[in-house]
Amino acid sequence: MPFYIISAIYNWIIYYIPVLCYKVTMQELSRNVRAFLVGIKDEKLSREEVNSLARELESLANTLGLEIVSQETVHVRESHAQYGIGTGKAEELAQKAASLEADCIVLDQNISPSQQRNWEELSGIPVIDRQELIIQIFASRARTREAELQVSMAELVYSLPRLRHKYIDLSRQRGGRYGTRGSGETRLETDRRRVEQQIQHLKEELEEVRRQREVQRKQRERQGIPVCALVGYTNSGKSSILNTLTGAGVLAENKLFATLDSTSRKLELPLGTQILLVDTVGFIRRLPHSLVDAFRSTLEEVSRADLLLNVLDASDQEVSRHFETTMSVLRDLDAGDIPMITVLNKIDLLNPEEMLFRLYPESVPVSALEGKGLTELCERIERTLERGNMRFRFPPERTDLAALVHRSGFVVSEQYGENYIEVNARVDERTAGRLKEYRIKGTLNQ
Repeated sequence: MPFYIISAIYNWIIYYIPVLCYKVTMQELSRNVRAFLVGIKDEKLSREEVNSLARELESLANTLGLEIVSQETVHVRESHAQYGIGTGKAEELAQKAASLEADCIVLDQNISPSQQRNWEELSGIPVIDRQELIIQIFASRARTREAELQVSMAELVYSLPRLRHKYIDLSRQRGGRYGTRGSGETRLETDRRRVEQQIQHLKEELEEVRRQREVQRKQRERQGIPVCALVGYTNSGKSSILNTLTGAGVLAENKLFATLDSTSRKLELPLGTQILLVDTVGFIRRLPHSLVDAFRSTLEEVSRADLLLNVLDASDQEVSRHFETTMSVLRDLDAGDIPMITVLNKIDLLNPEEMLFRLYPESVPVSALEGKGLTELCERIERTLERGNMRFRFPPERTDLAALVHRSGFVVSEQYGENYIEVNARVDERTAGRLKEYRIKGTLNQ
């Protein structure tokens, strides 16, 4: 048998079959799993924020399809190495989980692999932290090949130091994919090697995805079409806005992380400017670093955008915290200095006295569901982008320079005078550098 066929079969065995098995077990996971939710309050968190995180934890558990049997918040004055909280309180929670006949404990904090093992030895059932809960939601939402690759990478990176973790399966649902109870040292080493091989395989595939995105990005830059990225907290209505404006047909549900893939659609604004409107994955507090790293190629769409549309759910009582979370993630992505328009979505769910314009006076109120305010949003986008346009004035005989702008940029307007050719356009940095001696100082609005 030829070597390349043997190699292909080997790759299928070590990578694709485990991934396919995982998709099946994720469906099993969402059925009849009884969860005991535990929030942690320390001295740094206010009571309001603790309550907010508790509601969010409940939403995350519901999104994954877990059956919540009870929810409790414990006060922790200082962190403990063994469980993250005091031994007495940990034992009390483990006993309560047993009395509730819970299948798992969900902790609303990130715990180390050793703490996770300690919890599971104490309680006898799987113990999940916030990171794994979010990663599993991403896994259940992945639809495209790219999303599956990125989620699989995050899963494997998270699982590598946790090969003995039960993963809500009691050695039953995942078939020993990452190691189960009773695994010996040889089995553990075998699992570790397999996971490391899968991670390397995924890195190579994701690097190819990154290169493809970079090629597409450079093609867009040569065309000079401005890129506007929809960003914001999960379930704020980004996909609904994209669908209403462009007819994209992207899945839009009233659920957390309904969209994982960045979808791009062209949109013509009222005065004729064409833009590329990009939908992106939603943000959330304490987003796992493994997910941010795995989705780096997708999130680069945000850091390379010309304009950000920060979509807020105006009807959510946590809107201010969601705004701060989004700004924090944008800073982490080196996108904090990109021009931004704040969009208050779902105003159809508000009464006039509940409007948030005092907090966000420069915002644009819209309702993607009813189509309200979207024309005003498009006009604002056009005005904001126009401030980034450049004006060039060429000698009348230098039609080659005007042609260069047409080839490498997006021409908003062009005027031929007796002694000049004046072009108002968006161009990439390289073209702007070549034409800097012909640029008219200031913008059209100055």
